[in-house]
Amino acid sequence: MDGTKPAMESNAEETQEETQESKGCFECCIKCLGGVPYASLVATILCFIGVALFCGCGHVALSGTLTMLDNHFSTVTTDHATLTMVIQIFQYIIYGIASFFFVYAILLLAEGFYTTSAIKKELQSDFKTTACGRCITAFFMFLTYIMFLAFLAIFGFTAIPVFLFFNMWTTCSAMRSPDANITSPESICVDVRQYGIIPWNATPGKACGATLGDICNTSEFYLSYHLYIVAFAGAGATVIALIHYLMILGANWAYLKSAVSTHDYQDIKTKDDQDLEAEARSKEGQNSSSYS
Repeated sequence: MDGTKPAMESNAEETQEETQESKGCFECCIKCLGGVPYASLVATILCFIGVALFCGCGHVALSGTLTMLDNHFSTVTTDHATLTMVIQIFQYIIYGIASFFFVYAILLLAEGFYTTSAIKKELQSDFKTTACGRCITAFFMFLTYIMFLAFLAIFGFTAIPVFLFFNMWTTCSAMRSPDANITSPESICVDVRQYGIIPWNATPGKACGATLGDICNTSEFYLSYHLYIVAFAGAGATVIALIHYLMILGANWAYLKSAVSTHDYQDIKTKDDQDLEAEARSKEGQNSSSYS
């Protein structure tokens, strides 16, 4: 009996230690999860998805468009040499956009972590926000606004190829429709020269009738059309992510500014209380000396 009692006590102590360790791990996990800026995390994920869709699909769609124009609308290479150069420039710009937004989204996420921890420490009176930190938040807010305007223009520009391909797709669908009573299919044409994509002296410059139907059935047209739609959606998702970032940065800047005002008020109040306390002590000292 005497031997089993110490064993039971040791087991109870081990169980209590394990419980304390598990409780400590749980509290640590809760503390870590509480410091995650979920709004910035959601905006970052949305930004990554949008930029990846826009850049990846846009790059492949531009290549497919150039192949389709080269094979069906501008058979002479010199006629669309300028267009080829412009498409290559756009593809290099896409590389730059992808790299820039990958780094910029990570910086905004890091700024979200910094601001979240700063605000929590401000509430606990353990930390004071510096002017540099507020300036960084304001700078990111200004730069994000510029990026929002730029990507809003890109979003509108991406709608142009979607519109052009949709017109071709609609024309081909109307020609293949059994309800369409078309007596002269060769009179139905799509002339891409009128959109300014290729010059007016390009050969042939347009596709009519059965030729147009064959173009709509090619893999280049089908793939490019759907990739442009996905790239358009990706650009829209990126615009939404940037709007989300702007709201987050605006809220963070307001919180930091409010925290600074609160700290200034607390410092003034603490100083006044100390002055009143010192004045009260001096009066007590004078009274005690007069009684003595």
